[in-house]
Amino acid sequence: MKHWVSLFRPGDLVKNIFVLLPMIFWLSSQGRDTPVDVVGQKWSALVWAFMAFCVTASGIYAINDALDAQEDRKHPVKRMRAVASGAISVGGALGVGALFVIVGALLAWRVNANTGIIVLSYVGLQLLYNLYFKVTPFVDVAIVAAGFCLRAAAGATSIQVQISIWLLLCVFFLTLFLGFTKRLCDKASAENAMKQGEIMHWKSRAGYDTRDELNWLLALSAGLVLVTYLMYTLSEHAHGLYGSRALGLALLTPFVAISIHRFYRRANLGLSDKPLQTLTEDRVLLGVIVLYFVGAYLSLYYAPMERLLAAMLFR
Repeated sequence: MKHWVSLFRPGDLVKNIFVLLPMIFWLSSQGRDTPVDVVGQKWSALVWAFMAFCVTASGIYAINDALDAQEDRKHPVKRMRAVASGAISVGGALGVGALFVIVGALLAWRVNANTGIIVLSYVGLQLLYNLYFKVTPFVDVAIVAAGFCLRAAAGATSIQVQISIWLLLCVFFLTLFLGFTKRLCDKASAENAMKQGEIMHWKSRAGYDTRDELNWLLALSAGLVLVTYLMYTLSEHAHGLYGSRALGLALLTPFVAISIHRFYRRANLGLSDKPLQTLTEDRVLLGVIVLYFVGAYLSLYYAPMERLLAAMLFR
């Protein structure tokens, strides 16, 4: 049973939290007189969309592990995956993965047609990734990042609101950066294993053969994350939605920068890139993220904070 559970990577399901982002920003832009039943209906639809992506993503993980089993056996960490280790057959992983994908798509259609179309688009994108573009540098990570944008878009369609282009850009560049940290982590952990004699050779399927290239891509994507985040928080769009509260989000930029560095540092050392494991092992990163969310909550939802920001700062 533990091998079947690991096949669906429950620790990675936290990535589907991007589905919830549109609701968070919609709530912060609404007045306090918003009917409770309206909010309840939107939360109900959002939970179904979140579940749809969790089930669908789990199915994609199973299919991905089945297709990559031969290559995974050459990597010091990935060789322990359920299919690569032989605990689950390739055929079994493909069959169960396909079943999960179908169930996830049906759950999405239960929400509404637009959410269903987005989930099916995500499935198609992941199939293209696994069959063709996994071996193409930059394109492979860009497709993964696009999948996170589809998560955010599904959250917006499930609650029937427009999605901000700023939110999509921030999500894309952030997950682009995280995708390259994963590639660097794979390379660093393989290099460490080769030095210790655990494996003889490992090569990136997409051709990320040098750290210099990955470091350049990480610097590019990290810079775009920070610039896009700042442009959004200081934009007329954010000011129109949140007023002076948007300035509070801008003041949280140092926390974003520190988080980016901590993820890069772990990848450079070849440490685990799994979200939950990263947060439990890196107390500095966990503390910074907690502080960011506390600051974001106070900026968006604590009324006295808006008055304080308006009195102290000007745009």
